[in-house]
Parts: sequence; structure tokens; C-alpha cells
Amino acid sequence: MVAGGIGRANTKMKAAGRGMQLTRQVGEHLVVAELGRRGYVATAFSGNIPMFDILAADPQGRAVPIQVKAINGPSWQFNASTFLTVEIVKNEQIVRGRAALPHPDLLCIFVFLKKAGEDGRRPKNPQSMHCAIWPKELARFRDNWKLIDAILGATRRGGRLAHSRLARR
Repeated sequence: MVAGGIGRANTKMKAAGRGMQLTRQVGEHLVVAELGRRGYVATAFSGNIPMFDILAADPQGRAVPIQVKAINGPSWQFNASTFLTVEIVKNEQIVRGRAALPHPDLLCIFVFLKKAGEDGRRPKNPQSMHCAIWPKELARFRDNWKLIDAILGATRRGGRLAHSRLARR
């Protein structure tokens, strides 16, 4: 044991958690910087808001909540049942359709911090809801910052603020 009651195993685990936190932090700040470069006021909430990571606003005060998913590894990892209704029948997964999203207006920005390897594999356990998004699958959305212009432009034409839609759900 070392001071504070942290053993070697805990130190390794904390180091891995620290790396994940730094990846998240760097990703969020890169998005905030890019939004600022594009003329938006944006702030990161450092994980303190469960629903979103960043709030970006235009000069008129119209805002959009943003979730940032940053990686250093080969792919973004998710639970498929977050997005799909999946039934397991005779040890096979059957996708029944899209799941209702708790915040369908939430904008998600994927940040890829370093080159991915090809070492990711889908689990063989049919009970697993694990899924992955590979950078090449998002290539057509690269630098799609105009989406924020479109969302905030819609509010300019009489729509409601994105965050007010979320607050009523």
C-alpha cells in the first residue's frame, strides 16, 4: 500500500480512467474551439450535465445542446439497445426497429484524436448489445459544421430553441 490507501492495481485503473477523462476533455475543448472559430459562443460543462457536454449559441442567443464523443482508439463503443429495439430469439439478435431516443434533438459530434487500428472485433456473445462506429463510417459527415448553422437558422425562422425542446421532455 502507498499513501492514501491506493495499491498498484488501483493505480493502473486510475491511470486508465485518467486517460479516458483526458480524451473526453480534449475532445470537448476542440469542439468548443472550432465553434468559437466559426462565430458561436460555446462552453463545455466538464461532465457536469448528464444530457449534453456543450451548449453553443449564436449572437442572438439561440442555443443548441451538443454531446461530444471523443476517442483515441479504433472506434466509438456503444450499446446497440440505446438506439435499436433488439430481440434475442434462439440465440440470434433480431432488430425490430429504432428505439425512441430520450433526446432526439441532441446533436452528437464525434472527435477522432488519433489514427485507428484495425484490431476491433464484434463480440461473439449473442446476448451482447455492444456495437461500434468506425471513423470510415462517419467520413461523409466530416467537418459538417453547417448542421449547427441549419439548426440555429431554423430557430431564427420562428422555431423554438433546441434546449427548450429538450427541457419539456
